[in-house]
Parts: sequence; structure tokens; C-alpha cells
Amino acid sequence: MSQKIRAAITAVGGFVPDDKLTNADLEKMVDTSDEWIKTRTGVSERRILKGENKGTSDLGAPAILNLCQKRGLDPSEIECIICCTVTGDMTFPATANIIADKIGAINAWSFDLGAACSGFLYGVTTGASLIESGRYTKVVVVGADKMSAIVDYSDRTTCILFGDGAGAILLEPSKDETGILDSILRSDGSGAQYLHMKAGGSLKPASIETVTRKEHFIYQEGQAVFKFAVKGMADVSAELIERNNLTGNDIAWLVPHQANKRIIDATANRMGLSPEKVMLNIERYGNTTSGTIPLCLWEWESKLKKGDNIVLAAFGGGFTWGATLIKWSY
Repeated sequence: MSQKIRAAITAVGGFVPDDKLTNADLEKMVDTSDEWIKTRTGVSERRILKGENKGTSDLGAPAILNLCQKRGLDPSEIECIICCTVTGDMTFPATANIIADKIGAINAWSFDLGAACSGFLYGVTTGASLIESGRYTKVVVVGADKMSAIVDYSDRTTCILFGDGAGAILLEPSKDETGILDSILRSDGSGAQYLHMKAGGSLKPASIETVTRKEHFIYQEGQAVFKFAVKGMADVSAELIERNNLTGNDIAWLVPHQANKRIIDATANRMGLSPEKVMLNIERYGNTTSGTIPLCLWEWESKLKKGDNIVLAAFGGGFTWGATLIKWSY
């Protein structure tokens, strides 16, 4: 019987813009305070992509080039690019196509995947499936979002949360027992009412009225989302480790979506993990939506050891949520 092909993460790349938006800056823009923001969300500053004609592809492209440089990979060797985003450069073409062109990935087919903050997690499972099929050997999954493009900076409930950034991974066939072991992914469309963008889609195309009513920004009912997120992310992470006969002691790292420090703490508690096993960069980057999990991997890469069990966990608008178990490959 032939050995089942397993997908492994073999390189990680990341990119954040230089410009910072601090809590002190926000205090001048809306009725809020540094102390209030920190205690409720854990965010101190976030990065903002500034400049004319800059879109999500300008975050995703350098993240992938960073990964290629570290792996010694020519972009022309990439076979597929999955761009996980909800802030595509345009409605069409796919931002993945634009990124492929910008980096010279001339042999890659590419597409976008939208699952809000769980986007990267959905992308990992999708990319792993392509490797596991035996048809592809080099698949890049990039999580990239320019959230500043859809944030209303006069809405103090949402503008404090989000930032811009991108992270990318390279998936290749595993040469040993390491790699992506298991995933549990969920979605529930009834949650759409609590977190969405009202206009700009086919349901409510852009008009003078939709722009005037500020319907092209994130709409969120914070309390409802918080409640669902705590339960969803914690439950699915606990279920994943139980299903694989593991306990918190077996897990080296939790890599949680960086939406809110309190949601992250609840998930870690549920899994029986001590705080030092939790990757946390929300204080510096805020919520970069599809970018949070790969940016954590990028920042913690030097601390990851071959054979480490790590759990990626996320919750996003839609609602979408899930957890993935990985045995680190290098």
C-alpha cells in the first residue's frame, strides 16, 4: 500500500507596512483612551498601508517574496497561490492573480478564498488537500488584508481593532511523519447578521446612498460576536486535541487568530495551556484578519522546533471557525 502524502509547511514569510497607528493617535480621532482599548482588546498599535494605489496585493506580494528568499525558491517554481482575503484589490480579478503577476509566479494558477478571519485556516486545509492529492508539490497560502480600507475611523467600536498585514506559508509534501495532521472547520451563515459589510456586493451594489450611509465599512455587533467567538474557538480547539488523543501538555504552541486578547485567553484555558505557550502579537498589529495566524508563525519561526505540536485556531465573520493540528516540519 502506498504511503499517504502529507502536506508540510516548509517556509514562512511575512510583511507589515511601516506606518503605525497607535492608541494615542486614535484618542485624537474618536472618543476612546489607550487604557480602555488595551484592557478590552489588548491592542496598543496597528500597521496601516499608506500611499496611492496600494492594495492588499502590496501586502501579499512581499510576504511571499520573503518566503521565497528564505527557502531559496524562484517564484516561477510555485504551482498554486491561494490568497485568503476579504479586502481584495478589486471585486475581480482575484488578488491572487495580481500577486502572482507582481512576484513573477508565471507558472502558478491562483485564486482567492474568503472566510473572513478564518480565511487562512480554510486556506491551509485547501492547500494541504492539493498537496495530498499528489498533483502539486509547491502551494503557497497567503493571508493578507488591508483592513484600513474598510474601517470607519469615526466608529470607535471597530476602528480600534484592525490593522493591515500579510503572512504566507509554503506547503510541500512531507518527507517524514511531520506536517498538517488534522483540521476541524465549521461555518454557520446565520451569524452573518452580526458581522458583515452592508453594501458593495450584488445584494446592495454601491450607490450614492450606500456611500453616504457609510455602508461600505465593517458592521459588527461586538457583544454577539464576542460570545460566539469565545465558545466557537475554544470548543473546536478542545475537540481537535481530544480527537487526536492529546492534552494541553502535548501542545508546544497555540497560534490563535488575534482578534481580542480575552477570546485568546479563553481558548488557551479551555485547552489547558499556560500563557507562555500562546503566540500573541495583537498588541503590535491588531486584527489583520487573514494575516494574523501566518504573521505569528513568521515572528515565532525561530522558536519552533521540528516535531512541535502546534494548534492554529480562528473565528471569523460569516460565521466561520476552526482549528488545525500541525506537527512542525523544520
